[in-house]
Amino acid sequence: MERVFSKVRNLDAYPKINEDFYSRTLSGGVITLVSSIAMFLLFFSELGLYLHTVTESKLVVDTSRGEKLHINFDITFPAVSCTLLSLDAMDISGEQHLDIRHDVFKKRLSSDGKVIEERKEGIGGPQIDKPLQRHGGRLEHNETYCGSCFGAEVTDHECCNSCEEVREAYRRKGWGLTNPELIDQCKREGFAQKIKDEEGEGCNIYGSLEVNKVAGNFHFIKSFHQSSIHLPDMLAFQEDSYNISHKINKLAFGEYYPGIVNPLDGVHWFQEIPNGMYQYFIKVVPTIYTNIRGRTIQSNQFSVTEHYKSPEVGRRSLPGVFFFYDLSPIKVTFTETHASFLHFMTNVCAIVGGVFTVAGIVDSFIYHGHKALRKKMEIGKLG
Repeated sequence: MERVFSKVRNLDAYPKINEDFYSRTLSGGVITLVSSIAMFLLFFSELGLYLHTVTESKLVVDTSRGEKLHINFDITFPAVSCTLLSLDAMDISGEQHLDIRHDVFKKRLSSDGKVIEERKEGIGGPQIDKPLQRHGGRLEHNETYCGSCFGAEVTDHECCNSCEEVREAYRRKGWGLTNPELIDQCKREGFAQKIKDEEGEGCNIYGSLEVNKVAGNFHFIKSFHQSSIHLPDMLAFQEDSYNISHKINKLAFGEYYPGIVNPLDGVHWFQEIPNGMYQYFIKVVPTIYTNIRGRTIQSNQFSVTEHYKSPEVGRRSLPGVFFFYDLSPIKVTFTETHASFLHFMTNVCAIVGGVFTVAGIVDSFIYHGHKALRKKMEIGKLG
């Protein structure tokens, strides 16, 4: 065993010198102090680089199919009341959603922008007179209420017991409801009065909608309801002009991820010409973000161009704010990464070894130079 230890001892690449032969100098102490500080600074710099994440991006073809596009919005219309503000969506596949109410919320705003009331979409009001039955007579004491759908019934037994149900029945038929005063349910619920009470108010509409992942559009227009030809049918309230001034507080296609920039956030447009159409043409780029912990976020970036279409003389246009979106075939992937631990250790060893070596060379140069200079000075004194 002693023989084995002896062979291992002979492999020592770091032979030791007896401490009696050490010579400590002031210059060596200064160099050791400076090199130690340099090592610590470089070490913490390398540690910061190791802990810092770097985002790598890559472009790939988007091969996903059958997915949905999630849109979050928060838009303020200072000159359109909440009752008359409608959100619709349609796409190139032919699917359309009129007067969307699911996951949509509205805040009534006064003329100076203060919140009057916040509500989820819906209509309600005080009841007046006895309800009109489907058969044409008024509701009797022991009779079950079944209101008329005014020609929009799908079956013989369908009932419309509220203004909202009448509107829904008309929507399914693709009809426009021109005068709510002619509808018993709307009259009893005071819908026309509700519109008059909200005159001069604004509306903040916010929420989300989910659409097919194909090209399409969604828009906000001032109307009571939209018919199948998609034109405002509030004929009883068409004397006024349509002011579509608006401020986009937030518009995002998908979840938030670090570094995302939504170019329409905070955009404000004030209308000068009434009854115009403001259009946003949006190019949506599917994006996948994977953080350092491996969590994946499916989202979208987008670019946008804007266009204002003035009302044409002699032609009926559809005033409102329109968002036309199209999907890019290219997907962007962002991945957070940082240097591996082995790479970090390699750099730390290089720092320690490099500083130690350079400090040794400098110390040797100073020590031997000082020694040679002192020797020459001694020879000069002897001479």
